[in-house]
Amino acid sequence: MSIHGDQMNEAASISVLPEGCLSEILSLTSPRDVCRAASISKGFNTAADSDPVWERFLPPDYREIIGRAVSPVVVFGSKKQLYFSLSDSHIILDHAYLSFHLDKESGKKCYMLGAKELSIAWQDEPRYWEWEHITESRFPEVCILREGYSLGIQGKIAAEMLSQKSTYVVFLVFQTTQDTRGLAVPAKTKVSYGGTEMETENVYLRRPQFQQENYVFPCLRNDGWMEMKLGEFECNEGDDGEVEMAFEEVTQRNWKSGLIVEGFELRPK
Repeated sequence: MSIHGDQMNEAASISVLPEGCLSEILSLTSPRDVCRAASISKGFNTAADSDPVWERFLPPDYREIIGRAVSPVVVFGSKKQLYFSLSDSHIILDHAYLSFHLDKESGKKCYMLGAKELSIAWQDEPRYWEWEHITESRFPEVCILREGYSLGIQGKIAAEMLSQKSTYVVFLVFQTTQDTRGLAVPAKTKVSYGGTEMETENVYLRRPQFQQENYVFPCLRNDGWMEMKLGEFECNEGDDGEVEMAFEEVTQRNWKSGLIVEGFELRPK
């Protein structure tokens, strides 16, 4: 008998178990596995839609997170509907400077610290930076560089807010205006947590005329923004303290403009 046939027979044998047992088994897998299992049999389909399964995939503190939403979150009839709502859209929290959603594949927490939640050098000087709302952003305001000769952007987040036993990657999310200038210069990034620090040099927001293999450039996102990887870190069970993140360009001292900062995003690897 083929391996495929053996697997089908095993699935058929398991599917005769009581729904409660199937739910317990499925809750030990992943959201992707549960969605696949729903097609095996009617019993699996019923268990795959049950609240006990999807409650396991929601963060333990999801009620507290939803309670911090700026706009009320729609009350859904099932935990599965709530899970996919939290993974398909971004919830704006607190003072509208922080966004949250779930990674659809794993159910792990994703956050973006909006520009107002960051420390940007000279951000309160209208000559250098201005705060505006743009339709492309999820936040009420973004920070736009009018002119400046150095860039320094820092942020931090409490590790207890993140999913445990996870590797997180940090990104600077940004756009540039049509009249941008001076951004094709080297910078460095840092991510520090738990006594370790990851630093990357030769980071460029825009490609310079002459390039080398070790230069790091941003990528275009599906939502139309650009993202630059700042670094990554491990968030283990019981860890506390703060994750510190930074993008720094302070050595060139050339005038630059046209950078639109939306925020720092943290998402599981």
